[in-house]
Amino acid sequence: MIYHHDLTSIPEKPIYPLGEKFSGRDPSRREIGFTNYYMTVNGKPFFGVSGEMHFCRVAPDQWEDSVVKMKCGGVNILSTYVFWNVHEEEEGVFRFDGCRNLRAFLEVCEKHGMWVILRVGPFAHGEMRNGGLPDWLYGKPYDVREDDPGFLEAVRNFFRALHGQADGHYFRQGGCVVGAQIENEYQHSSAPWEITTGVSGEWVNGGKSGLPYMLKLKQIMREEGIVTPFYTATAWGGAVTPVEEALPLWGGYSYQPWLFYSKPGIHPATPEYIYRDNHNSAVTKEYNFEPSYDPESRPYACCEMMGGMMCSYKYRFQMDMRAIDALANTKLGSGCNLLGYYMYKGGTTPTGRRTPYLNEGQIPKRSYDYQAAVGEFGQIRESYGRLRAIHMFCQLFSGFFEQTKAVLPAHLKNLQPDDLTPLRFSVRVKGSSGFLFVNNFQDHAKMRDRHGDEVRLSLPDGDIAFRFDIAAGENAILPFGIDLGGVRLDWATAQPLAHVGGAWFFLAPEGMQPVYCIDGKEIKAAAGNAFAAGHQIIMTLSRRDSQSFWVYHDTAYLCDQPLLWDGKQLKVEIAEGCAALRVWSETRREFVPARRIEHPCQPMPLSWEAVGTGRYTVVLPADALTGHKQALLRVRYHGDVGHAFAGSELISDNFCNGDNWDIRLDCYAEALKHAPLVLYLSPIKKNVTVDTSAMAGLQEKAEVDAAALLSAALIRVDEYPV
Repeated sequence: MIYHHDLTSIPEKPIYPLGEKFSGRDPSRREIGFTNYYMTVNGKPFFGVSGEMHFCRVAPDQWEDSVVKMKCGGVNILSTYVFWNVHEEEEGVFRFDGCRNLRAFLEVCEKHGMWVILRVGPFAHGEMRNGGLPDWLYGKPYDVREDDPGFLEAVRNFFRALHGQADGHYFRQGGCVVGAQIENEYQHSSAPWEITTGVSGEWVNGGKSGLPYMLKLKQIMREEGIVTPFYTATAWGGAVTPVEEALPLWGGYSYQPWLFYSKPGIHPATPEYIYRDNHNSAVTKEYNFEPSYDPESRPYACCEMMGGMMCSYKYRFQMDMRAIDALANTKLGSGCNLLGYYMYKGGTTPTGRRTPYLNEGQIPKRSYDYQAAVGEFGQIRESYGRLRAIHMFCQLFSGFFEQTKAVLPAHLKNLQPDDLTPLRFSVRVKGSSGFLFVNNFQDHAKMRDRHGDEVRLSLPDGDIAFRFDIAAGENAILPFGIDLGGVRLDWATAQPLAHVGGAWFFLAPEGMQPVYCIDGKEIKAAAGNAFAAGHQIIMTLSRRDSQSFWVYHDTAYLCDQPLLWDGKQLKVEIAEGCAALRVWSETRREFVPARRIEHPCQPMPLSWEAVGTGRYTVVLPADALTGHKQALLRVRYHGDVGHAFAGSELISDNFCNGDNWDIRLDCYAEALKHAPLVLYLSPIKKNVTVDTSAMAGLQEKAEVDAAALLSAALIRVDEYPV
């Protein structure tokens, strides 16, 4: 089908700084700021990529590995909730030990040049008990999340304690903390009140105090020393957002377990994968975007784009990893100039002293893996590489891309998510240069391979036409009117990745024939081959090879295992298999073999013994857990919920969704010398009833589909210098 898109008369829109409330300087006079379009560093456009990682949900010995993996994945801002109940579970007793040590975590971030946004609340949610509010608040003579002197005094004490940890690490002091979030989804959403929710379904107060409450929180932050270049507030769903004092941030989720907290059901297709006009003063209402301000007066920026999703008890699934970068593509094509993922790095929730399990009741008691790009124990997922390709694109064209305007075709305006026929595309353009965004992914629906689509763009310099196929589930960013080091790229059906030396690297989206129109001449290319364009070289990678593409210090590599630069040394991480490293040779115009690294510790099948109904002890060979970067138990089972115990401690749990269940064991090596590893797998139950009898006797009766352990293997992870 042919689509016409007229871009000949796109007006230039005014770009202006947002002022001192959205800016700050460090001791070296480096400045962070915002315009109404984008973030700036020293007055120049800066494309921010924010990834959520909760430091308290990651063991301290994994902090550095996590930050390195985030940075190597293209994340340049780390966002983290600071949960009140994790640090002040008992009134007046603040804990900053172990995984709660905020100061030590900020030191790791500074070591690796990672900026940080502290989401201090006081309400957070994050699937934490009471949304992160301590139980003891509910014994006080005031409502939480309200403009009440008693509650605000408790908040002040919390903020004062956090400042004691962050002091010395603010951007104005030469540190990494560049932002702080005020509250979360105020007057829009809340969290289960976990003291009674299992019986009554009560929820934490969502708030009624409006804008004065939000402004008071910022005032208290600043009075207690939490002074950052900018502050943020979540804006979706009609949340109260003080846009004159804080940057409104947006998001979107296409897998929504909360729909099924009260009962199971069938997930609907969501409109998240349809491009929207989210930075246009003439469009003030779109799906999941109804700002209380002129949309063009603030950047369209995100903090909670789905970077994965947890399984809740009544809604379980294996994440389609293509959903993650397809959402990033859609947000970019809708005008977003700051990407923000929730979560980017999964974790494990710490236990408390008074209340052992601090996760809310709808999710596992310990695990918060979130099927994220970087998993609970540092596992690299397919979404990591797919997102890295998007981030490389954003960095490659930073300075120009932020100034482009999103222009959408008219047929998207009333498109419904279950209408899979029209091509979903958008254009970001400035003058006669820009990018065509195409998305052929839809959650909870089956897209088809598309063939023979044509998008004709009318530009001030003339017309161009993109003709392409694209595979179901795929997305693409296609350039036009771009200068490649003195070579004019009229258009290409390939997505730009990086520029290294005299070589430009592109990826060929699945199902799409890579064609480059250079100075009016079309050149068909093939994935894996390079060709000369003037004094430049253009190399096209397949989608699969783009997953293995890395660039460090002006050198391009292909490596099928995670290739990580820790600031001092290039290392490859191997969990299973081996690493084949290839290095780009500009003279040979190809990647040449450089090194093959064997990993002697392949997955070790383990034996187990049944010691009760659904209960097993796993036999661990002596010393198998030590001497490695990490040792994981990888389990597959049939059942409802899996629980893993080291001695009497619940170290991991899992809602069965048919995928692997990974459990970190090396940190429990000493405990497991004296006690067995016990797995308890609860069965799937049907037609459950509860019989009552005299003396309040209750007993569950159900049809039981017995649980069974299917496999268990030890995965030993190691790093090797390159």
